[in-house]
Amino acid sequence: MQMEVRHREILDELHRSGRVQVDDLADQLGTSAMTIRRDLEHLAGVGALRRVRGGAVGAALHGEGFPFSVRAVENEDLKARLAAAAVAYIDDGEAVIVDSGTTGAAAAAELAHRRVTVMPLSLQGIAALATSHSVNLVLSGGSVRGVEGTIIGPIAERTIASLRFDTAILTACAADPAAGVTAFDLGDAAIKQALVAAAARTILIAEGAKFSLRSLAIVCALEDVDVLVTDSSAPPAVLDRLREAGVQVTVV
Repeated sequence: MQMEVRHREILDELHRSGRVQVDDLADQLGTSAMTIRRDLEHLAGVGALRRVRGGAVGAALHGEGFPFSVRAVENEDLKARLAAAAVAYIDDGEAVIVDSGTTGAAAAAELAHRRVTVMPLSLQGIAALATSHSVNLVLSGGSVRGVEGTIIGPIAERTIASLRFDTAILTACAADPAAGVTAFDLGDAAIKQALVAAAARTILIAEGAKFSLRSLAIVCALEDVDVLVTDSSAPPAVLDRLREAGVQVTVV
């Protein structure tokens, strides 16, 4: 089993139970205890978990997500495909506001080759667009939320509210079928709400795994978005419900 796959399995088990044991993981993943210990040490080093005797526990508080550095290396190919599918909806000349997170950064990288006006809402998104010769880059101002690189705060909210965008690319910490699009951080949720309100069209990018999660702050109902870009692991019943509600669904 590849290292990235083992790491995803370990993190998924932490999500489910809050604690993992070396011997149990070795049996579950069909590998050696020594390999699992190396995996746990690596994940502890990037802040995804905390080592304890015989295993590990989650490093995040209840209701928090994994650090950006961990998420950035998870399912990179899938995130790139999702981002490309979302950006394919955007025409040259549009004004686009791009949400934060690893998928938002991937979408910003896709937009770097297009003739568009873009406001990215993360340091990673700004970095992806800063050297583009075709993008008109617009910045919001505001505060930066730690290593996440998310731009938040009243300055950013006021700037977004003073503008009108053709398209918002929205990312989700979770996309619970009942609660809708939610975020772990209250400041991040406020920015997400602002970008949805400022755009004529909202494209939500949500991996299928996000539909089994729920976080603290509600952003909007799933039915409030215009386009959903997801993957084949998304629950078919939810996708059918959204199609019936008029949401255009793309599965990559």
